[in-house]
Amino acid sequence: MGTFKPVIMRSLWHSAWSLLAAANLFWAGNIILGRGLAGHVPPITLSYIRWTGAFLIALAVAWPRFKADLPVMLRHWPTMLLLSATGIACYNTMSYIGLNSTTALNVLLLQSATPLIIIVWAFALFRETPTPRQAAGVLVSLLGVAVIAGRGSLSVLAQLQINRGDLWVLSALGIYAFYCVILRKRPMVNSLSFLVAAMGIGSCMILPFMLWEVASGARIHGGAGTYLGIAYTAVLPSFVAYLFFNRGIELIGPGPAGQSMHLMPLFGSVMAVLFLHERFRLFHAVGIGLIAAGILLASARRPAMRLIRLPNRT
Repeated sequence: MGTFKPVIMRSLWHSAWSLLAAANLFWAGNIILGRGLAGHVPPITLSYIRWTGAFLIALAVAWPRFKADLPVMLRHWPTMLLLSATGIACYNTMSYIGLNSTTALNVLLLQSATPLIIIVWAFALFRETPTPRQAAGVLVSLLGVAVIAGRGSLSVLAQLQINRGDLWVLSALGIYAFYCVILRKRPMVNSLSFLVAAMGIGSCMILPFMLWEVASGARIHGGAGTYLGIAYTAVLPSFVAYLFFNRGIELIGPGPAGQSMHLMPLFGSVMAVLFLHERFRLFHAVGIGLIAAGILLASARRPAMRLIRLPNRT
C-alpha cells in the first residue's frame, strides 16, 4: 500500500486527459460559484483574494523547487510578465467582471469558443494548422454545447443575447487562448515553480485595481458561505486546476488541450442538476454525447502537431 498512492499519482501526472478533465471540472464549479458570488464579493477583489491565496498555498508546497528555479525565471522576466498578465491577471479578473452582468449559461456557452480561438492564435503566431479530424472534433463539440445551451430548441438558442458581461467574458477568453498558445515559451522549470511565480506576479498586477475598487466603496457581503466560496476559488480552480491544465498543455499541446474546455458546459449542466435541482432531460444526454464524441475525434494523435514537450522535472 505504501507505493500504491505514488504510482497512481505518477500515472495521473502523465495522463493528459485525466488532468484536463479534472481542471475543467474545477473551472465549471468556479463559473457557477462566481455567478453565485456576484453581488456579494466585488469582482476584482475576488480575483485578488483568489490568486493571493493560491500563491501562498503553492509557495508553501513548492518553496524548495521555486527557490532553485527562481534565477532561471528571472532571466526570462519579460516572458513571465506576459504569461502572468494573460493567464492570471487579465483573464480571471475580466471573467468575474463579466459574471456580474451575464448568466452562467451564457458563460458556459462562450467557453466553448476557446478551442477555436486557440486554433486562430496558433496559426497567427506559429503558422500551425489543425488536422481535419481536429477541426471536425471542435465543430461536433460545439454542436453539443449548442444543444445544451439551447435546451434542445433552436428558438431558445436563438434568444440567447450577447450583453456587456458576455463581451467581458469573450474578451477574457481571447486573452486566455493567447496564453495557452504562448505557454510553450515559458522557462523550462518545474511546473509548480512556474505556477508560483505566475500567480505571485498576477496577484501583484491585480492589487492596484483591487485597491481602486475598495476605495470606490465596494465591500464583501455575506456570511460563512461567501467566505467558503472564496476559499474554493483559491484552491481547486486556481492552484490545482492551473497546475493540471498547464501540465496537460505540456503533454499534448494547446490545441488538443483547449478542446477539453468543451467539458465545462458538460460538467456545468451536471452541477446544475445536483446543486440547483434542475431536471436532467434528453437534450442534456444528446449534448453530452456530442461533446464526448468531439473530444475523442479531436484528441487523435498527429505527430506533426505535437509541440516540443518541456522536460519533466517533477
